[in-house]
Amino acid sequence: MTGDAVVLGLRPARLPSRALAVAIDLVVAWTAYLLVSVGIALSTGALDEAAVMALSIAAFLLVLVGGPIAVETLSHGRSLGKLACGLRVVRDDGGPIRFRHALVRGAMGVVEILLSFGVVACIASLVSARGRRIGDVFAGTLVVRERVPVTHPAMVPPPPPWLAGRFAELDLSAVPDDLWLAIRQYLTRMGQLDAGVSWSMAERLAGDLAARTGAPAPQGIPSGAYLAAVVHERQARDARRAFGAPLGPTPAPVAYSVPAQVPASTPLQVPAPAPSPTPAHTPTPSEAGSPPATGFAPPA
Repeated sequence: MTGDAVVLGLRPARLPSRALAVAIDLVVAWTAYLLVSVGIALSTGALDEAAVMALSIAAFLLVLVGGPIAVETLSHGRSLGKLACGLRVVRDDGGPIRFRHALVRGAMGVVEILLSFGVVACIASLVSARGRRIGDVFAGTLVVRERVPVTHPAMVPPPPPWLAGRFAELDLSAVPDDLWLAIRQYLTRMGQLDAGVSWSMAERLAGDLAARTGAPAPQGIPSGAYLAAVVHERQARDARRAFGAPLGPTPAPVAYSVPAQVPASTPLQVPAPAPSPTPAHTPTPSEAGSPPATGFAPPA
């Protein structure tokens, strides 16, 4: 979870893509095993039947068991079939696998894939929520998709200028990540929601956020503007922390002059424009008719 409340997750591979990757790997492995078996049969004509059987078992273990283990270890979880299907084997925490992970997966794969013709692996993958077979469970691994469409997260609308820096002293340490994610999703989609639904969601999220921070939401501030200002404050803190800057108050640009507590009945005081030779006509609120550029109206 980043400071922008974006979940950086991996997409588990499902059964069809995994089955196709395993089929490609098995075709390559069985082809190599047949070539090795033919070579053994041609070069050991003078040996007895027991020696030929021992060499065949050794070739089976070396090619069909040791080969996939070595390939996954050296390629960090990308066999030929997985490379063709855009898959990779990773640890549960998303890191690259090592030899012990590939060894457990290969040993369990003998029973799951080779001896049962893939029936056990298919059943385990269908039952698992993340499509893992038994070998993945014991090894602590997961097969994920690498080639996924790149989606850029929607931008959170900036807070009104008269709220910038207003919540610099707010304690945000108790706010959970799932609440940040819910607030961010609401702010990026509030323009697509019905007015009544958007208002109720903003009120509920603002109440949850105020309960987590221990400070009530300011009176007279729209809930959507309050949420945007708090999210902006958290992003500013994360940016300063990432660049090693001290976590001081967020500087507020001087755009409007608003008192600390804006009563609901007090109109917003906007600085008068500089005098000009021709008096400019100032439209009334009824004549303006359009919301501010930020998407949040100041408290009336």
